Amino acid sequence: MASVFPTPADLPASIPALVLRAAHIHGQRAALEDAQQSISYAELPMRMLAVARSLMAVGINKGDRVAVWAPNCVEWVLLAVGLQAAGAVLVPLNTRMKGHEAADIIERSGTRLVFVQDQFLGNDYPAMLAAVRPQSLEHMVVIGTSYFADQCLDEFISAGESISIELAQKRAESISADDLSDLLFTSGTTGKPKGVMYAHGQSLRAFNEYVHIIGLVPGDRYLIVNPFFHSFGYKAGWLTCLLGGATIVPQAVFDADDVFRRVEQDRITILPGPPTLYLSMLDHPGLATADLSSLRVAVTGASTIPPVLIRRMREELGFKVVTTAYGLTECGGLATICDPQDSAHIIAATSGKPIPGTELAILDTDSNPLPAGEPGEICLRGFHVMQGYFNNPSATSEAVDSAGWLHTGDVGSLDAQGNLRITGRLKDMFIVGGFNCYPAEIEAAISEHPAVAQVAVLGVPDARMGEVGCACIVLRKGCSLNAAELIAWSREHMANYKVPRQVKFYPVLPMNASNKVDKLQLARELSV
Repeated sequence: MASVFPTPADLPASIPALVLRAAHIHGQRAALEDAQQSISYAELPMRMLAVARSLMAVGINKGDRVAVWAPNCVEWVLLAVGLQAAGAVLVPLNTRMKGHEAADIIERSGTRLVFVQDQFLGNDYPAMLAAVRPQSLEHMVVIGTSYFADQCLDEFISAGESISIELAQKRAESISADDLSDLLFTSGTTGKPKGVMYAHGQSLRAFNEYVHIIGLVPGDRYLIVNPFFHSFGYKAGWLTCLLGGATIVPQAVFDADDVFRRVEQDRITILPGPPTLYLSMLDHPGLATADLSSLRVAVTGASTIPPVLIRRMREELGFKVVTTAYGLTECGGLATICDPQDSAHIIAATSGKPIPGTELAILDTDSNPLPAGEPGEICLRGFHVMQGYFNNPSATSEAVDSAGWLHTGDVGSLDAQGNLRITGRLKDMFIVGGFNCYPAEIEAAISEHPAVAQVAVLGVPDARMGEVGCACIVLRKGCSLNAAELIAWSREHMANYKVPRQVKFYPVLPMNASNKVDKLQLARELSV
């Protein structure tokens, strides 16, 4: 991959500085767009500073935490860059959370102010939060209207006129590359979610590389289905657009009909998402008549992607660029990525090579490096490793060792060319007859079956073996397959201990808010 411009040394120091630079470079290009409004890059700094002035008016200082609890929308981006311009630290809240879950993160992060959507997917967010509101939360500002909010967003913005634009701009210009930009809380599948501290300069450097690798150009139109509370929607989404001069087109929820319509009407050129997004599009009855000719770039990521999906994305959906990437919140969301020129097999079977400035190693339990082909823990070192977990030094020292290696908890191996192959999570491993089984490895094999559209493998209790694999299957449209046939096929294609002993068929697999398979829900269903 060629060198990228600008170099890390040429990048703006902070996300607010990036907004100011983008206004100068991209001027009248659309920066943010939905059905109701279009905001140009030239307009963006004033909209950003209006939010910053309002926050400064209520006493928000540099380093204070400010949360956003809302679905993807134009306001989300304006609030995020505005609070960052005020020197505050962004705390995104998952839209699937209940009131007590959001309150827990608000309290533990010391969040002083939260911006909350009034209604979404039948949930009244202000009401949910009001019932369990932490005493430390000083202000609840609602996007829309709510009896439970302290103030509506329009009133809040108007009140900021007491702070001069010059004072707000001075605050924005004072933000350095090392200042914290965000505090993203991990999913919390084991224990309470932990807040990952991340700085402005780290995100800008990593996703400047991403812009170059995927070939984003000024004027691209980027439909962001991945939620903004996740690094895929935030950093690989709207931040990437600001870096490259693309138009941010937010999508609140994934709906295949709506995505088809927006691609046609809005001439979308970039559409990243998990494999389920593309599978849904390929199975859509309107595929044959839809005008998807504007699509150019697709980016996905998962441990299990059948090569046929990459080929179908190119041939049937029309993407010129298809690539896969790997990252986690603790490294800002991006660690490795495939060269889009790689073969469908490499893009499907691996997550590519480290981005510049990143070291990747596969280590054994004693932190010794393993040779190519040997599975071990994926460890990362470089500029983009987190500052640490917020107010949790013990968890930080467990995750980042004394040599600076971030221990991801993911299992993988390197092929002869240095591409990363992900095998699964250490905690997801199950043992069959003394043999270690990694779900992602088994899923990758089963996904090669021509009748299988999607597969998730979990370990389930077994009276004789202790644990065995259970394959949860979604069939491709028009295909038939039963459990005995899949088990027989599996015996021909993988070692016997890896073969699932149970098979369950689903019309769709349960998804979490990031459109990834919700294995916790599957595990609960299988245990009933």
